[in-house]
Amino acid sequence: MYIETETTPNPATLKFLPGRQVMPAGTREFTSPEAAESSPLAGALFDTGEITGVFFGSDFISVTAAPGVDWGQLKPQVVSVLLDHFVSQAPLFTGGDAAGISVPLDEDMIGDDPEHAEIVTQIHDLLESRIRPAVAGDGGDIQYRGFREGVVYLSMQGACSGCPSSTATLKNGIEALLKHYIPEVTEVRAA
Repeated sequence: MYIETETTPNPATLKFLPGRQVMPAGTREFTSPEAAESSPLAGALFDTGEITGVFFGSDFISVTAAPGVDWGQLKPQVVSVLLDHFVSQAPLFTGGDAAGISVPLDEDMIGDDPEHAEIVTQIHDLLESRIRPAVAGDGGDIQYRGFREGVVYLSMQGACSGCPSSTATLKNGIEALLKHYIPEVTEVRAA
């Protein structure tokens, strides 16, 4: 088995491609060893002691190194953990899949103006068809948090979370695209 590695716009994060499916649907982000208790793979990556974030995408894993960590030394450790996991065909989550994992309620949800259901549907369509695939290409994901008074609230995950260029991505890329297709959108903000 060969695991490809790609850089991301976030210098602290590398994207690892095992050449097979990682998540059958959706994504999952782990930002602490405690959060990673539901995943043997995420837990093993945090056990290196030099990792601050793990993100599972459809066919990739993004790993964020702690500040000051040298990827030259950490990368072989991460590849070794990933190889051990995939070669042994260990489950990604305890219990074999994500079915039994409870996900905490999303306290960051802003919500929507009820009278704007059609606009919200258009926003979701653009996020799914144009924005999410581009963000996934950089090792991350984007989560919709709400639409109120012309403002779309989004949060970045994986390699995109904490990336120096994430503000530019939100403002120059995503905001421009949404405003172009949906005139009711006046601004995009990080949530």
